[in-house]
Amino acid sequence: MPICPKCNYEYVEGITKCPDCGAALVSEEFYVRPEDWEEEDWEVVFTSSVEYEVEMLRDNLEGAGIPAAVLSQRDRNFPAPGDFSIVKLLVHKDDVQNALNFIEQIKNQPPDQEEEQ
Repeated sequence: MPICPKCNYEYVEGITKCPDCGAALVSEEFYVRPEDWEEEDWEVVFTSSVEYEVEMLRDNLEGAGIPAAVLSQRDRNFPAPGDFSIVKLLVHKDDVQNALNFIEQIKNQPPDQEEEQ
């Protein structure tokens, strides 16, 4: 059964995109359930209240070969004005320094360079 890697919900065969968050679904053999993670093996390297910002950083880290995960505390079932949820970007302990250096490099990149890439 396909599973959403962000929402952790299972869907029936044939569905390829999560109707809640829009993420591409993955098959069970490629999905690692959050409860299978060893919490002490992961560390937070970035936090934000803006989910897409954290997701973009995660995608950049993974493109650089640094596995990363997004942990969102947002409750999509309860719409409310404002956004008080915190979204965390986690990496494996062995990759913390590389991830922090990579994030710092992205943050210090001049705006004109961002447009060229």
